Amino acid sequence: MNLHEYQGKNILENFGVGIQRGFIASSPKEAINSAKKLTELTNTKFYVIKAQIHAGGRGKGGGVKLAKSFRDVENISKDIIGMSLITPQTPPEGKKVSKILIAEDVYYSGESEPKEFYVSILLNRSIGKNMIMYSTEGGMDIESVADKTPHLIFNEEIDSAMGLLPFQARKIAFNLGLKGKAFKSMIKFISNLYKAYVGSDATLFEINPVLKTADNNIIAVDAKVSIDDNALFRHPDYIELRDFEEENPVEVEADKAGLNYVDLDGNVGCMVNGAGLAMATMDLIKQSGGAPANFLDVGGTADAKRVELAFRLILKDPNVKAILVNIFGGIVRCDRVAQGIIDAYKNIGDNIKVPIIVRLQGTNSESAKTLIQNSNLDVIAATAFEEAAIKVQEVLG
Repeated sequence: MNLHEYQGKNILENFGVGIQRGFIASSPKEAINSAKKLTELTNTKFYVIKAQIHAGGRGKGGGVKLAKSFRDVENISKDIIGMSLITPQTPPEGKKVSKILIAEDVYYSGESEPKEFYVSILLNRSIGKNMIMYSTEGGMDIESVADKTPHLIFNEEIDSAMGLLPFQARKIAFNLGLKGKAFKSMIKFISNLYKAYVGSDATLFEINPVLKTADNNIIAVDAKVSIDDNALFRHPDYIELRDFEEENPVEVEADKAGLNYVDLDGNVGCMVNGAGLAMATMDLIKQSGGAPANFLDVGGTADAKRVELAFRLILKDPNVKAILVNIFGGIVRCDRVAQGIIDAYKNIGDNIKVPIIVRLQGTNSESAKTLIQNSNLDVIAATAFEEAAIKVQEVLG
């Protein structure tokens, strides 16, 4: 589950991580009130207006602007709220902005120059350890840093049994070239950031930039946070943070129906029971010259209602040229699944305009194949994996 910047910062602050403070607004009037409240809290003279969408690159797309007066806050808010913000991480049509964050100006002058860093925490699956990735070159062009100067990006691997050790936090602060108060502030920042990552059951914390202020404090100016969906039962308060408007509407509909659905870019829709079989089915489609249009696991109870909903979800994708149904009848009987497919097909009717290949293997698979063949529907039955692959190749031409 992805969070907005302001939501991620709230979690960070709860774990003692220093943040750029701000207030959320959904209208120009609320933005002005937020700016006034922020002035009372921080004495800031300028205000950073930030569009709140689930995508990076907001600054380059015109979604982050500096306001130097309440009039500027009002005018900029009018421009950003309701706009379709296009960044390298949004769809081509962009994402509509419904909320903005009015944040304090933290790039003030003082005893030293402000300096931006990059810090992220994520699981390195290849080694089974959490990893802190960091760089001295934070800011909007971190992608080019990784591409052109990879030696400026450091990694620190964390043993989950031991946690972040003190010497590792000191090593990070040292590699970032800090000393004195800033060095100590970075150690505290990294330690609390890792506690927040583990304590919130996050899958990603990306702070870009982490800022050393002019008075040598370390704060998170931005926060990209993703929470593990499977751990939300431990954080019931986080469930309320989910913004359905930012998610794929088909995936939201599937989730509400208890179906595991992930939208992909291919041309062959998949309907499978079991995640392992789903992965094998996607490989089968690739080997057949196609590309999977989705990952869809209907689970062990592939009854007519679930099958019909699964068909409707797949058919919402205009790129789908064929549908492969691959069901293994272990707990569920194949003949019941076949009847469910037939009933669903009849209910949907003329909305099905693409060929459907059905492979049913397991309990009563032969009876299921006979049902499909005798249904007089435009459904192609298959039994073996290879047979299903050939059928996919044939319908794709």
